[in-house]
Amino acid sequence: MSKIIVLMGAPGAGKGTQARLLHERLKLPQISTGDMFRALKEAQTPLAAEVRALMEAGQLVPDDVTIRVVRERTARDDCRDGYILDGFPRTPAQAEMLETLAAEQGKKIQAIEIEVPKDLLAKRMVGRRNCPVCGEIYNLYFKPPKVDNVCDLHPEVQLNHRADDNPGTVQARLATYEEQTRPLLDYYKAAGVLQVVDGTREPEAIYKDIVERVTDNN
Repeated sequence: MSKIIVLMGAPGAGKGTQARLLHERLKLPQISTGDMFRALKEAQTPLAAEVRALMEAGQLVPDDVTIRVVRERTARDDCRDGYILDGFPRTPAQAEMLETLAAEQGKKIQAIEIEVPKDLLAKRMVGRRNCPVCGEIYNLYFKPPKVDNVCDLHPEVQLNHRADDNPGTVQARLATYEEQTRPLLDYYKAAGVLQVVDGTREPEAIYKDIVERVTDNN
């Protein structure tokens, strides 16, 4: 049975990296609600018009409309063998709607949490730097450049540091994630479909672990 992978992880846990690897290697589409809503700004369908009207009025898109957007996107041929959800569900109510959709599509939900201790998450984000020329990523704690704040490959270039990668903002982001996501994690744990992987390892080891879990026959 093909699967719907609900990939979860706090900011800095590496969820984006794993979603990209799953997409590239297993050829599973990564379905982002943000991307879908942006696409609907240009689409000429009744659903797109409904969503645009809500967004233009400054209203939140209600759950019943959101699940219709997800249903429409995941009905395409590229989702036949499964897909990865990014940004949905966000609440237990949305998770219940996803269960109904999964049953309609003949798919099984697999929830994966990439777990990383908060202190390590904070260091990953606060220490992040990147080269604006080649995109090379560094970390002051784990992968520092040879020369302070200078790219190894472009020694004439100063590294970038995102404004929101500061200790106060990072702690607030982690607290928000815990508050908003904990009920969803508890929901999937109670449903028996949540598996937790150790996110402190190298990306390849985490990927191998996730693949073993999502490609089993259970």
